[in-house]
Amino acid sequence: MILYFTGTGNSRYAAKVIGRAQGEELISMGELMKKGEYPVFHSETPYIIVSPVYGWRLPHVVADFMRKCRFEGCKDVYFILTCGDSIGDAGRYAKALCETVGLTYRGMADVVMPENYITLFKAPSAEEEKKIMAQADQRLQQIVTEMQAVMADDTGMAMLNQKGAKHGLLSRIVNPCFYRLFVKGEPYWVKESCISCGRCADLCPMNTIRIEEGKPVWGAGCTQCMACIAGCPVEAIEYGKKSLGKRRYMCRD
Repeated sequence: MILYFTGTGNSRYAAKVIGRAQGEELISMGELMKKGEYPVFHSETPYIIVSPVYGWRLPHVVADFMRKCRFEGCKDVYFILTCGDSIGDAGRYAKALCETVGLTYRGMADVVMPENYITLFKAPSAEEEKKIMAQADQRLQQIVTEMQAVMADDTGMAMLNQKGAKHGLLSRIVNPCFYRLFVKGEPYWVKESCISCGRCADLCPMNTIRIEEGKPVWGAGCTQCMACIAGCPVEAIEYGKKSLGKRRYMCRD
């Protein structure tokens, strides 16, 4: 069973590639979060969690979701994290999470995909995006091959996230600062070009966007998944001045 969380589609894309190769069912954690549903899952094969990395760790909303659910059947779990650069020491924290939810951590792999966090960084050009996606496809095939091999001989997937003091520092110290300073919805605003379609509210997995007089308003609980700003059909959503003039990115299946 593959559980994935996505804002702009990178992790959904990765989940679909792995799901086709493994013949596994795909379940969107974001859709369940939006409905307020935290099921009892049952899988006869290892669970595979596919998610973006937020501040060099598993997103808080994904960790919280896993804590609220129950996992029955096979207790093994693998993590595939999509990123723009690296995933730091995310595996250490994922392993600790698994201990609290009764799962056996079997390893983590990273997949570099086009940068989507445009409230801080720039999305690649269309040409750069194609090159990154081609490399991501190769990386995903490598992960599938490695995963199939370790599942067959029951050795556990090798830890592929980067090691060293720098990466441990990113996950341990920078992550809390990242959440405190940047993970909030207040700076979002909408331009006059907004067509009042409500797509931003529909896309928000946390239900933090409400429509007032035809325009979106951001409340508490934003997780900075980029679904609203990247998914706006007329690019009417901005994040303070940080997103002005930047190319939007949405992964197309």
